[in-house]
Amino acid sequence: MAHDNGGSKLMWFIAGAALGASIALLYAPKSGKDTRRYIEKKSEEGREAIAETGREIYDRGKGLYEKGRKVADEAAGLFERGRKLVRG
Repeated sequence: MAHDNGGSKLMWFIAGAALGASIALLYAPKSGKDTRRYIEKKSEEGREAIAETGREIYDRGKGLYEKGRKVADEAAGLFERGRKLVRG
């Protein structure tokens, strides 16, 4: 089964973007006020991206849980049918 590393890749992308933005701020010819607004805007975008990723991970986990529960219920049903056949 292949592992989905989409969330992991997204987090590395966000970390890289934050690092790049930090370096860019050091060389930016903006005033302190403009820089603070920029930082605030990017921080909010980062929070939103992290929240969205969290929601996506939660939804995927919930879906996988439901699939697993369904498979377990089906397996239990098959087990019971097998036991009844053996008992005759």
